[in-house]
Amino acid sequence: MTDAADARVPRHVAIIMDGNGRWAKARGLPRAAGHQAGARCVKPILEHAARRGIEALTLYSFSSENWRRPADEVDALMSLAHAKLIEERDALVQSNVRFRRIGRRDGLPARVLEQLDATEAATSHCTGIALVLALNYGSRAEIADAARRLAGRAAAGEIRAEDIDESMLGSELDTAALPEPDLLIRTAGQMRLSNYLLWQLSYAELMFTDVLWPDFGPAELDSAIAEFAARERNFGAVPATQAPNPDDSRLDRAAGNLDSACGTPARKSTSGALS
Repeated sequence: MTDAADARVPRHVAIIMDGNGRWAKARGLPRAAGHQAGARCVKPILEHAARRGIEALTLYSFSSENWRRPADEVDALMSLAHAKLIEERDALVQSNVRFRRIGRRDGLPARVLEQLDATEAATSHCTGIALVLALNYGSRAEIADAARRLAGRAAAGEIRAEDIDESMLGSELDTAALPEPDLLIRTAGQMRLSNYLLWQLSYAELMFTDVLWPDFGPAELDSAIAEFAARERNFGAVPATQAPNPDDSRLDRAAGNLDSACGTPARKSTSGALS
């Protein structure tokens, strides 16, 4: 049984999977071993997210800034992505998981792009949870690319520049077909967004945990969901429990204090007490 009908379960969870290197270092292992351990965490988290009724899970697996890492580590990460896409493809289809990719294609090895495209195609008919892999992804670049496409359409006369609004720009982002993230989780104690889904996370709840990604499991996901459920989300509005009551005697007292300050006789409170 899932919690799909529970409004307190986020529809879309985004995770910054941090801490693989520190996990490996603490065990005297190479960084590549940490990335392998982190990759093994994806399946149980995905399965548990689906059980909880989450509609989309987006994982920050390789940023556009990660190309600055040592070449051997980058090669290991690309090889890991290539291998996992082949290894898990049939399981994704059997579990009715829709696989998607966000991020720039330029720069990714051809063998990785081939497996990304094959996995997207193989799961295109699936109707369950969406697994979104952010690979060679940078939010600033995503927004710039979207703006550039809109500018091109305006220059071609397809749209008017003055008609471009938030909705139109949002429709050009890589995540246009997905609900906006409700919950961001970053592991390993860092408290920053690192150029991840900057537009989409505008009203997401942000949670940071000291747990390293290879140690993050279903119990930690449940804890994050429980904290999410305990928060009141108002999207800029006044919470219903705090909305002003026209009959609140505090308003009468405030009015009476103002009258006194202006030299006006105190008025009778609507609650029956003098202000």
